[in-house]
Amino acid sequence: MSAKLTLAIPSKGRLMEQVTEVFAKAGLVVKKVGHARGYRGEIEGLPGVDVAYVSSSEIAAALKAGSVHLGITGEDLVRESMSDADTRVTFLRPLGFGFADVVVAVPACWIDVTTVADLEAISGAFRRAHGRWPRAATKYKNLTRRFFAAHGFGDYRIVESLGATEGTPAAGTAEFIVDITTTGETLRANGLRILDDGVILKSQAHLIAANLAPWTPQLAKLRDDLAKRLAG
Repeated sequence: MSAKLTLAIPSKGRLMEQVTEVFAKAGLVVKKVGHARGYRGEIEGLPGVDVAYVSSSEIAAALKAGSVHLGITGEDLVRESMSDADTRVTFLRPLGFGFADVVVAVPACWIDVTTVADLEAISGAFRRAHGRWPRAATKYKNLTRRFFAAHGFGDYRIVESLGATEGTPAAGTAEFIVDITTTGETLRANGLRILDDGVILKSQAHLIAANLAPWTPQLAKLRDDLAKRLAG
């Protein structure tokens, strides 16, 4: 790792644009260096910062390993990839974009299932009727396990979702889901409803510091200055 502070930001799409906009509002101009499709950048006026363009999921992995000093990604990705996130990283600043709630959603026709306790209550009858526990389709396996364990619910099994999770109950590949939502419209369009106590995490993009990265007093000052400027 270089003597500079390494800041990892999303490499493409709307998230990359939103990062650039948030920094610009703070008077920080982020730009790529070298080839337009390259993966390195800089912040004008802050020569001590080396910008790395990385996919959002890889940013979480880099923060976990301490291979970057700072990263901008969603809290959901960080907490999914780290059971000990509050030890490995420090959430410095919420950035006001990338909002997404991680939720438990069940078929709207399950009128008697409004809480996790209700889900637990029907699981035994479901097993007796179908010979298996109800299935939860999700891309968030770790968040799902930790959430249900905290509620004392273990009578289910996870089906890893690789595509449109909200479509799995209708397709018959799962009974309920754990997924992200912003407005809930997609869930409702697929006949699903969020449990009353089914919001696992209200996520947004954060400026996050890797606690395992090699921090010097100079880099720590640069970190604090950057966080302060982004606070507006």
